[in-house]
Amino acid sequence: MKNLKLTSLLFITTLFLTSCSSDDDNIEPILEEEVITTLQVTLVGGGSTITMEYKDLDPEGPTDPVVTVSGPLMAGTVYTGSLTLLNELVNPAENITEEILEEAEEHQFFYQVSNTLNITNITYEDSDSNGNPLGLSFSFETGAASAGDFTIILRHEPNKEAEGVSNGDITNADGETDISAGFPLTIQ
Repeated sequence: MKNLKLTSLLFITTLFLTSCSSDDDNIEPILEEEVITTLQVTLVGGGSTITMEYKDLDPEGPTDPVVTVSGPLMAGTVYTGSLTLLNELVNPAENITEEILEEAEEHQFFYQVSNTLNITNITYEDSDSNGNPLGLSFSFETGAASAGDFTIILRHEPNKEAEGVSNGDITNADGETDISAGFPLTIQ
């Protein structure tokens, strides 16, 4: 019995000493994905400002996101857009936009327009340090009166060198979607 206690004590001591080795100093921190609950879009054009918001306060839950658009777009107008992303699950809300700017090489926004919505010439107005598009700032032009969906997708770690990605084609982008928000728009 005495040998069993001694053996157990040696085993526990060995485990403790092994777990305290200097290899622990080389462990890289685990970076969690951003939690994005809210996407705010500001569009400025034709002397007016349109605001849009996508808010999902239970991203993993059953409640549908709340989507608002302050008004219609004007036909034949160039709009410049800017995005703000928030995590409103913490108080005060965390501005995720700053983190995306800091990690611009690892992110890209994509803009998709339904066939029924007359929006053309979507252009990235910002880029990462490698000259690849980011998309926190963008512009587009509206055509004739129409209605349809405008979807904004944020990809984490996309392949920015893949064919078409620098022009906003998400087909070959790979990576993981951090947020996908659809907005019903009307052009008058």
